[in-house]
Amino acid sequence: MGIKVKLGLGAVVGIVVIGAVSANGSNNGDSGSGDNGKDTSAAQHESGKKADTKKGGTADKAAKKVAFEGDGDFQVGSDIKPGTYRTTGNTDGMCYWARAKDASGEMDSLIANDNVSGTSYVTVKASDKLFQTKDCEDWEAVDAKASGSPATRMKGDGGMYRVGADIAPGTYKSSGNADDSCYWERDKDASHSMNSIVANNNVSGTAVVTIGAGDAYFKTAGCGDWKKTG
Repeated sequence: MGIKVKLGLGAVVGIVVIGAVSANGSNNGDSGSGDNGKDTSAAQHESGKKADTKKGGTADKAAKKVAFEGDGDFQVGSDIKPGTYRTTGNTDGMCYWARAKDASGEMDSLIANDNVSGTSYVTVKASDKLFQTKDCEDWEAVDAKASGSPATRMKGDGGMYRVGADIAPGTYKSSGNADDSCYWERDKDASHSMNSIVANNNVSGTAVVTIGAGDAYFKTAGCGDWKKTG
């Protein structure tokens, strides 16, 4: 069982250790879609995905059903409602978010945080006081039940995929990984707590993982692209 290092707000993500450690440095705390057989990412799953940055026009934001923007501090209950949200299309790990129990800005206020490439899903709880987001694409609300036409391939650096909506459950293979740079994680929810992790690993060479139908999310970072083999 690995130990998770707590990051300061806006900090760069630390290296993941094999064991119950979240990818990309999520901190300890409470707990798209494509045609089958085609390369996809949760970013491609987005209907009406804008070609420009999050600073695009009103029509782009309307198409995305934006819940709140990708930069700012939001008070839970007044600025944003509790629920699960998604940001997609982020590059180079520059997107940063944090759930906090107060607005002190101190380390002890952090519930969970992450640096994101690709897509991230986050469940903001009613007990959270503040949600911080910086350099992320706009956030949209996610329905409680997964739906869609899940794909059988996914990008190895695509971030988080929702099982049953973005990707189908099953056994997947990723090849050509070097220096333990490939990290995968099976999750039972999007709280990004230690308790949400079902299993995880750092991999060199070929990675094989079975994503269960009972898994809620699959996270992948720094891996070769994944293909369903069974």
